[in-house]
Amino acid sequence: MSSESLPHRSPPGPVQPVPDCRAQPRFDAVPERAKWRYRPRRDFWRSKALRAGALITLLALCGLVILAIVRDQTGTEGFLVGLGLAVLPVPLLGTAFRWLDRVDPGPWRNLLFAFAWGACAAALVAIIANSFATKWIATATADPSSADHLGATVIAPVVEESAKAAAVLLLFLFRRRDFKGIVDGVVFAGFTATGFAFTENILYLGNAFGEDQASHTAGLASTTAATFFVRIVMSPFAHPLFTVCTGIGFGAAALASARCRWRRIGLPILGLLMAMGMHALWNGSSTFGTYGFYLVYAAFMVPVFGLLTWLAIWSRQRELRTVAAELPAYAAAGWLGPAEPLALSSMRARSMARDFAHRTYGGRRAARTVAEYEAFATALAFLRHRAHQGSAGADFTAREQELLHHLWERKAVAGPALLYAAGAAGRIWIPPQPHPYGPRAPYNPPASYAPYGYEAPYGTQAPHGTAPAPEQSAPYNPYLR
Repeated sequence: MSSESLPHRSPPGPVQPVPDCRAQPRFDAVPERAKWRYRPRRDFWRSKALRAGALITLLALCGLVILAIVRDQTGTEGFLVGLGLAVLPVPLLGTAFRWLDRVDPGPWRNLLFAFAWGACAAALVAIIANSFATKWIATATADPSSADHLGATVIAPVVEESAKAAAVLLLFLFRRRDFKGIVDGVVFAGFTATGFAFTENILYLGNAFGEDQASHTAGLASTTAATFFVRIVMSPFAHPLFTVCTGIGFGAAALASARCRWRRIGLPILGLLMAMGMHALWNGSSTFGTYGFYLVYAAFMVPVFGLLTWLAIWSRQRELRTVAAELPAYAAAGWLGPAEPLALSSMRARSMARDFAHRTYGGRRAARTVAEYEAFATALAFLRHRAHQGSAGADFTAREQELLHHLWERKAVAGPALLYAAGAAGRIWIPPQPHPYGPRAPYNPPASYAPYGYEAPYGTQAPHGTAPAPEQSAPYNPYLR
């Protein structure tokens, strides 16, 4: 299959051409001090070690404070019960968001930061701000019941969604290389909201358990069972669904060019306002009557959940189409094989390539090499896509050569694996190859071959397909010992 038959995208703007691949390719734009991992020079206050240390310290302090607050409100036994029940939906939600990010998986440190921020920092801000606002409204209006309702419907959505959006904003500003589009925004927002819901569920379930202990209620009629059914079974996706709107806004802003400042600022704000509105509708569903919760759940939450799920999956397929459109330029220049863009734009072919390398080239190490090759090739496609949009940055050439060098180092193992996967997945047709030693002659057993375990006597040849007659033994002689 020739590279001319692959789909090629002509750049709409002035983009640097793809460098040619020679027998000894050069990577002059990458500084020697980088050791093939390009890091632009930064000020001290922007260093990664300083930022990481400050964030870890901040999140650890917030975690200790929120732990003390929740334990004080629920008691030790209620805290343990709430913790055991609240952790159940976390692996399911985390797996779903991680599956969505399989095309270009980001580093785990970003996801762990998002989860920790939601569980510790955002939850602490929400508890303190909501309590203060509710007490202030109750004092100002002299009506505690209306203060609780107003705080849950108006104050809580604004405070909680703003606190969760702060994590997405930090990743957007300081992890811009890992924030490429809508899928990344959905994943970061989903992990942040999952952490927030985890802490909030501990508080609600622990308080419900304390009420049941005080009233000596157990079984399905208990408050704990009802809270578990509503928050864990029916609506584990509620908080992720709200915050995903904010993530979509930041993801759309990441796709915008640097010239569209109104999109880079307005779209995240619009997403945040949508998240606050959905959260307010969810919390205020009790105002619609006895069945207001079920009405909002069935008529609004479920359709919106389906719509956002479809949008996330469509965005993932769009990423695969971007890979298929951008990588043929590198295949034409010789960096990739002609079939590799087709294999890299199929998740099934990627998995088959890793399995083939695992079986053929030496186990997990070879499979990890192919996985790294796929990740670097995908990052290269997204980098060139951003260059077409004018948002690649001044270090485009160095970053491109860094990724090309990583591909060059792994090509010997990943190239054959991706070629096999492209053919096995039906992305291309590979004609049968002739035997390297020519056509095989039909098998003709020697004349002395005898089936069924018989052996021809020495010096004789039994006809093919027949067995020699067994030798006649001598008559029995009892005197011969």
